[in-house]
Amino acid sequence: MVTAIVIPIIIIYFYIISKRELRTHTEQWLALEKVYEEAIVTGKVQHISMRKERYYYHRYVHILELTLINNHTTTVVTKITPIVKGKDLSSDFQLGDEVSVYGNWKEGNFRFGRYESIQK
Repeated sequence: MVTAIVIPIIIIYFYIISKRELRTHTEQWLALEKVYEEAIVTGKVQHISMRKERYYYHRYVHILELTLINNHTTTVVTKITPIVKGKDLSSDFQLGDEVSVYGNWKEGNFRFGRYESIQK
């Protein structure tokens, strides 16, 4: 008798907890695209690297890494975009382009969300 009452309560409890956790991870996954613009890095694109990584279970992110060179200093900048259906993830960058990227420094890495090509 007790088992017939307790087991469904336990199942419902863990179902609610897992749904709440999934919702928070989905919100965090979508928020990866929003980057505060606190700094600007300018340079010439020397290397382009793109890859796909798993974020959480069935959620994936597209990571674009650019190596920028400016006055003989090399900086690696990263753009992280959640992979959503119907979104084009092609790279608009080409080697040798002069770009300014806007983003912030976090734990020694520069993440950007917006960029502009510098016309010469």
